[in-house]
Amino acid sequence: MFSSSHSRPPPATRRSPRSGTGFALAVVLAAALGVGGCISLAPSYVRPALPVPDTWSADSSAAATSSSDGPSTTVQPDWRSYFPDAQLQALIEQALSANRDLRIAVRRVEQARATYGIRRADTLPTIAAAGAYVHLHAPGVLLPGGSLDADAYQVGLTESNWELDFWGRVRNLKDAALEEYLASDAARRAATLSVIANVADNYLLLRELDERIAVARETIASRSESLRIFRRRFEVGAISKLDLRQSEILLQQAQALVAQLEQSRATQAHALAVLVGAPAQLQSAPLADASVYPDLQAGLPSSLLERRPDIVAAEHRLRAANANIGAARAAFFPRVTLTGAVGSTSTDLHSLFASGSGAWIFTPNISLPIFDAGRNRSNLELARAREGEAVAQYEKTIQEAFRDVADALSAREWLAAQVQAETDTLAAQSERARLARLRYDNGATPFLEVLDAQRDLLNARQQLIQTRRALLSSRVALYAALGGGVQDEQPAATPSAADITHQQGPLP
Repeated sequence: MFSSSHSRPPPATRRSPRSGTGFALAVVLAAALGVGGCISLAPSYVRPALPVPDTWSADSSAAATSSSDGPSTTVQPDWRSYFPDAQLQALIEQALSANRDLRIAVRRVEQARATYGIRRADTLPTIAAAGAYVHLHAPGVLLPGGSLDADAYQVGLTESNWELDFWGRVRNLKDAALEEYLASDAARRAATLSVIANVADNYLLLRELDERIAVARETIASRSESLRIFRRRFEVGAISKLDLRQSEILLQQAQALVAQLEQSRATQAHALAVLVGAPAQLQSAPLADASVYPDLQAGLPSSLLERRPDIVAAEHRLRAANANIGAARAAFFPRVTLTGAVGSTSTDLHSLFASGSGAWIFTPNISLPIFDAGRNRSNLELARAREGEAVAQYEKTIQEAFRDVADALSAREWLAAQVQAETDTLAAQSERARLARLRYDNGATPFLEVLDAQRDLLNARQQLIQTRRALLSSRVALYAALGGGVQDEQPAATPSAADITHQQGPLP
């Protein structure tokens, strides 16, 4: 903007008939140089090699290849297909809308998106419109001709300190902000997958406890009836008091187990309520093996790079660190900034836009660091160190993902074998308990043998339920370890800046 009094302005500030056009051409030329002609000093990005073997470990390879009729190795099923249980689907839906961790993740994405918008705005000039009125009074002691009173009116458009990005500093900062935004969005998808898996696992634990409680209550009913019979037999002198007390112990043990399981169920229901964001109103029901689909193919370890959102997030952070190196390198080179304004000024308001009142100024500035006490070099070393940390974090994330999949594959294979073995054991324990009771009724053995057989039978039933639940949980863990089925939320390709700008809409 410009100011003026009733005195005549110097010739250098007068606007020629083409002065506005010259200023506009200068701005356009500067924009072409600043945006189109800049180079980038960031290192060429190369994805680090996989720090894991090319195949799964031997103990999980059979599980990884045995499912010929499972879902495709390329696209995992979405969670609605993988968890067909209607109550579980309702819980997951509620968690996705009310879980506080997901709300935090969404807000972090919005913060990163806003930061990217700020960095994107730095690549373009900032035009401001302003108007001002100035009244000047100078006393006569300062001027040979007496006191001076003057008025000035001015309006104009200004741009202050727009950097011409010859070395890509601003662009690299924008690219780093873009990668951080994409990383935060991938982290949100990872949080979503984690919530889905945790809800499913907690639901299965709740169903396990429901079935164990039902078995324990069934045992209480059976042992209560046995105790009633034993009391009648004791009253008529058919059995000893020791046998009666041992029968009472069997009942009391089952009652204590029910109390313990009810406490565990209440604790589990509270944990599930935190996950879904509200108390879960669920009726007791047995553990259903069909709650989770049994088969998933793991594919190759390299497929995790595209499927696991936490790996995607780690790679975006690595790209951001790589771009920050370019910004740190650019600090060693000259910085060129432009300051300019175009407008109109007059001593009278009514002639503010009259012919001859226009004025403009164009001020390019260049600065070159000469002595900064090693600040720029330290900033570059810091950027390189952060990139090294990002590489290590990326490799660690891949290693942990590889372990998650291998553990889940092994668990799925060996837990299935355990379920089969424990099913056979339960059948044997049931037969043992029946035979022990027959031997006792025929007087061939003391009641202690019946007591041990009944205890072992209850433990076998409880253990089989726990192992069945662990097998289902291993399928949930494998689903999460392979990246889940969030393809509807994850873009098929990394969006460009233009795509994100379109998603954002115009900046305010």
